[in-house]
Parts: sequence; structure tokens; C-alpha cells
Amino acid sequence: MASEAWTAGRGALGRHFRAAIPNLVGAWRNAVAADPLLTANRSLPRSQLEDHLPGWLESFAVVLGAPRGEPEADAAEARDAEAHGVQRWQQGYDLHEVTREWGCLHRCLVAELERFVAAHPELPAEAATEARLKLAEQVSEALSRSAEEYFRLERVAAAGSVRDLERALADVRELERRRAELWQQAAHDLRGNLGVVSNVAQGLEFQNLPAERRQDFVNLLRRNVTALRELLDEVTELARLQAGQEERRVAPFDAADLLQRLASDVRSYADSRGLFVATTGPDELEVEGDPVKVRRIAQNLLLNALKYTRSGGVTIEWDDGTAGDRERWHFQVQDTGPGFHAGPGAPIVDALHPSGPDHGDTAAEAPTDRADERPIEQAPGEGIGLAIVKRLCDLLDASIEIESSAEQGTRVRVQLPCRYASRAT
Repeated sequence: MASEAWTAGRGALGRHFRAAIPNLVGAWRNAVAADPLLTANRSLPRSQLEDHLPGWLESFAVVLGAPRGEPEADAAEARDAEAHGVQRWQQGYDLHEVTREWGCLHRCLVAELERFVAAHPELPAEAATEARLKLAEQVSEALSRSAEEYFRLERVAAAGSVRDLERALADVRELERRRAELWQQAAHDLRGNLGVVSNVAQGLEFQNLPAERRQDFVNLLRRNVTALRELLDEVTELARLQAGQEERRVAPFDAADLLQRLASDVRSYADSRGLFVATTGPDELEVEGDPVKVRRIAQNLLLNALKYTRSGGVTIEWDDGTAGDRERWHFQVQDTGPGFHAGPGAPIVDALHPSGPDHGDTAAEAPTDRADERPIEQAPGEGIGLAIVKRLCDLLDASIEIESSAEQGTRVRVQLPCRYASRAT
């Protein structure tokens, strides 16, 4: 009889927790928002904040209500916990915040369990005690799996950073040579434009110069003055970038136009590899943000996708958040490559770093970055790998999602705010 009461009570408890999942998610969300030490979550849309939590709670309810003697281990629950660790790492959390989120959930579950026990005095004391132990065990196991996956990715990122450092040290002389050539070319172009301006100014001094010829000189002067101004702007921007300054400079821009121009700039490079570059999205997407850094992020992802794709090509897609979160917009880079499953963890870094086996393309074959006039093939080699992409995304309050499979290739999705509260950097 006691056994029947125990089984009935645990079954009722499992059903109660399954029905309470929406309320539990809401209570957890409020607890996370109220925790002053949890900050990374504040820039996430609700779907990303809740992540794999509803699925984990569903599996937890099954375990909590399992009859005595039946298997309680749930593979889906373990996968959700591990996926949570992956998701939080990709979203820029530190491990302290990951563990505090699980702590918030633990408190919400304990409170719900105690409410149920108080409302059901017929529940055997033994069943209530075992439920408390099972709750602590499941949360502890989930936290362990989530943290373990987080640590694994940290080790992967560290290994990638070491490889990048070794490559950077080996390439210092080459980079300095290229930079010297670039400055020499800039100086040569400045002298050339100044020479034209000087000659035109002298020509305009002729008193008997025909009106048609004078207008030709004026047009030539205007074009060269404009070219000089643009060249000086580019040299100034290059000097700022090489000084290592990283500031968020927020301004309105058309994200659709930016991504379309980027696709156009790299299309000849893709053609030389027998690949396509496709675009899909609205013709206009007016947002606020730092267009230079958004382009740098998209450019790095696009070029790495082209590098690791042997056939087919890459699609750049963008849209606003009208289907979900109206405060954010997104773009994604989808390739038809092999995915990054060549080794345990390592491909996550390799897919976004140029240190893989296919780094033999030369700068001369690559398109050019309008922001600093370097061959944009060199941007990843100068440190814009996974760690830099993450840092730029952090600077822009953006998040990254990565999905990859051998059958469908790799998809990297970046979500950014449509507006910023303040344009101050």
C-alpha cells in the first residue's frame, strides 16, 4: 500500500512539474534578471536566453515522476545540459555566470517542490525526501555537464589562440613588409594626385584658354581633389586600425546594402575557386550600429566559409526580427562545405581561423577591404579569428550561433541590436 502511495505521489509530482514548465521558466527568467552579477544575458533575446531550458525541464519532470525501479537516466536531459554550456560559451558568458544561472534554476525548482509538498499532505514523507534528493542530483549533474562542455570549448579556443600566436610570430616580417609597401603606395598615389592638381592649377592660369578646355581642367581638378580627400581618409583609417583602437562607433546604416556590397566585393574571388556567392534578404534594412565592425565580422565569416568550401558556395542571408525579437536583426553565412567535425572540438576554431590546411591563397588573388585597403584575405591572418569575432560581437552587444554538419555544411548566425540606447562610445 505504501509502495502504491509512493508511486502515485511521484507520478503526480512529475505531472505537476511538467504542467508548471512555463511558470518555472518565467520564474527563472525573473530570478536571472534580478541577479546583479548576471550581465551577459541582458543583450539576449528571450529565445536565446531560455535556450535549452524547457527541454531540460521536460526531461527533469520525467525523471522526477518515474516509478520506483524504472530507469531514470535520460539522454535528452544530458544533451540539453551540454548544449546549454555550448550556447552560453558562444554567447560570451563566463563560467561564473553559467553556474549562477543554474543556481537560480535550482532555487526555483526547490520552491516549486516545497509548494507541491505543502499542498499534498497525502504524499509519503519518503517520496518527498527522495524527490528532494533527486532534484539536487539532477541539477548537480546538469551543472557538471554544462560546465564540462564550457571548459572543453575554452580549451579549444586556447589551443586556437596558441596556433594563431605561432602563426603571427612567423608572419611579423611579412606583415611589416606589406605595410611598408602599402604606405609607399599611398605616398606614391598622393604625389601623383598632387602632381595632377598642380598641373591643372597652372593650366587654369592661361588667359586665352578656351571655355571648353577650361571646363575640362575644372572637372579634372574636381576629380583629383575628391580622390585626394578619399585617399587621405583611407590613410587615416588605416593608421587608426593599426594603432589597435577598438571603439564602438554607432551610426545609422543600411545593413542590406553593406552585405550586398561585401558579397559583390568577394564574388570574383569566389569565381576563381569555382564557387557561388548568393544573397537573400530585404532590399533595405535600416539599423543602427558600427558598419565597419559589422563588415569586418561578416567579411571574416564569409572568407573562411569560401576557404573551406570545395564545391557549391556560400549564401549570405539577413533579416530583421519581425518574426521573433523586434529589437534585433540578424545575418547568417551558410556554406556547402564539409562542416567542422574532423576532430573533437578543434574544427570549431579551425572553421573560423585561417590556420587550416587551405591557407595557401595569396593576397594578390584576394579582393580588397574598402575600410583599410588591405587585401581582406589578410584580415584573418592578422588575428580576426574566432576570438576576435567574439570580441567584436561583445563590443556590439551581438551574439553568435554556430551549426554544422557534414550533410548541410556550416551556418554561422549573428544577431545584433537594431538600435542602441546611446550612441556614445
